[in-house]
Amino acid sequence: MKVTPLAIPDVLLIEPPRFGDARGFFSEVWKRSAFAAAGLAVDFVQDNHSLSREAGVLRGLHFQRPPAAQGKLVRVVRGRILDVAVDIRQGSPSYGRHVAVELSAENWRQLWIPRGFAHGFLTLEPDTEVLYKVDAEYAREHDAAIRWDDPDLAIPWPLPDGGPLLSEKDRNAPRLAEIPPPFPQGSW
Repeated sequence: MKVTPLAIPDVLLIEPPRFGDARGFFSEVWKRSAFAAAGLAVDFVQDNHSLSREAGVLRGLHFQRPPAAQGKLVRVVRGRILDVAVDIRQGSPSYGRHVAVELSAENWRQLWIPRGFAHGFLTLEPDTEVLYKVDAEYAREHDAAIRWDDPDLAIPWPLPDGGPLLSEKDRNAPRLAEIPPPFPQGSW
């Protein structure tokens, strides 16, 4: 397993090996001991699976506030996405900055997004399926979002003509500057 820190070093690109032959392939996409050896001692408690029928579906930027904050391990099993993590840890040297990585069924890469980050993705192909493991269960009372097109974040989404397909929640999400710090200094 290859683990590469990104421009925000807490966000990691993970590339599990695939072993193929005439039948297809085999891959260990998560193995507790391999992740622990890479410095990621994480216990996942829930798996999530989303299907986006159209290219141009934008989901995010989502996070859960403490004490229900979530770390996420994201991968694509069909199609392709631009996956984005935004640092929302007040006082962090990378506060308000983002990293973006293309994940696809073809490139087999995964993205580790730790607690303290907002997460979103844009589908780049129709019928895209995304799987992600989380280290805390979904908690509606702690669920929150930041506006996907917040000008202070300046995320260069490769949008289709006509813009993204959004949920009502994402369309009405506030800008980062409009909410109390979700991860105040000293809490992360």
